[in-house]
Amino acid sequence: MNERTNCVVVGGGPAGMVAGLLLARAGVEVTVLEKHADFLRDFRGDTVHPSTLTLLDELGLGEKFLSLPHSEISYAGFPAEDGTMMRLADLTRLKVAHPYIAMVPQWDFLDLLADAGAKEPTFTLRQSTEMTGLVMEQGRVSGIRYRTSEGVTGELRADLVIAADGRWSLARREAGLISKEYDTPFDAWWFRISRKDGELEGRLTPKMRNRRFAVPLPRKGYFQVAYLGPKGEDLRTKGIEWFRENVAEVCPEFADRVDELKTTDDVRFLDVKMNLLRKWHLDGLLCIGDAAHAMSPVGGVGINLAVQDAVAAATLLAEPLRRGRPSVTDLAKVRKRRLAPTMLVQGLQRLLHKNVMRPVMEGRRNGPPAVMVKLFSRFPVLSYVPARLLGLGLRPEHAPAFARRAMEPAGD
Repeated sequence: MNERTNCVVVGGGPAGMVAGLLLARAGVEVTVLEKHADFLRDFRGDTVHPSTLTLLDELGLGEKFLSLPHSEISYAGFPAEDGTMMRLADLTRLKVAHPYIAMVPQWDFLDLLADAGAKEPTFTLRQSTEMTGLVMEQGRVSGIRYRTSEGVTGELRADLVIAADGRWSLARREAGLISKEYDTPFDAWWFRISRKDGELEGRLTPKMRNRRFAVPLPRKGYFQVAYLGPKGEDLRTKGIEWFRENVAEVCPEFADRVDELKTTDDVRFLDVKMNLLRKWHLDGLLCIGDAAHAMSPVGGVGINLAVQDAVAAATLLAEPLRRGRPSVTDLAKVRKRRLAPTMLVQGLQRLLHKNVMRPVMEGRRNGPPAVMVKLFSRFPVLSYVPARLLGLGLRPEHAPAFARRAMEPAGD
């Protein structure tokens, strides 16, 4: 089968769905490919930061989003010696409509975007359809090859391919784009454990002890826990009982419920990567989100940077796509616009890796540097800076005029 569209977006995650929705609202014929039949994957990033909440308001989707079951995180920090909480990032200091991180299952977020896209006559979401390769003609990308879950294969030609297919991007590999890799001292294991009413309400409090680092994310009725261990050490190989004991050691408050972890199948592994493409495009292809820059899970910023990439891409490329084929110069503008915000956040993550995470992973410390705790405890206003970088970024992206809509009631 040979087909054609103006733009094909590979990957139905937050970046791909936002790019597809905005371009469709600009009147661009766009097809989003999602290899799965639905969005129901557990332990994906579920953090939606203030910048994305503002964007949803601008798109007319804010009330519908907030009607979804969610919890809110207003600040993140570490216990101080006097028993108080040292606030490293205080989102309540941000002058925005939603000064918090919303914790929402990602499938609900993606379903919301898919429903909004379905209302646009030029938007198509093709699920159970996987890209298998790029179509190259005379040195440029002119489309993709695909295969459906039923085994149907074909080609989809396009004026532009947007690669939003994550950190293991096939489109990026096929294009031969090279990334700069950064050292990460840990890997992550995700699991779910029950949460008592009011427990860690509104705050993110990492736990550190004996070369282990746990981050309990408060959700409705449970914690989504990121349990970090030294890079390359598979904690599951020692058995579930050993894993439970380690969880109880670093998080003593969970000792009464670690038996909820029945087998190592209840623990999901994440190979933590951090990298940055030197070049985000080829003629006919643009990489955004994790396909362009894999982020550390520190701060949970990956989704929001990916969404900002998508908004920038739609803003800059809608008009060139309406005219026909975007030029290489058009595509380069996206990287130029998003490079500094990306590098700044990755710089903050690398700083935290070096001064907080690595010493814990190496057993040299069981908390952040004493000088950091003292400084932030004495001058609470400093918590605005990490809050700004993690909650909004250096350059928050706003919905272009063509994509804005009146607020839709939650019940519609």
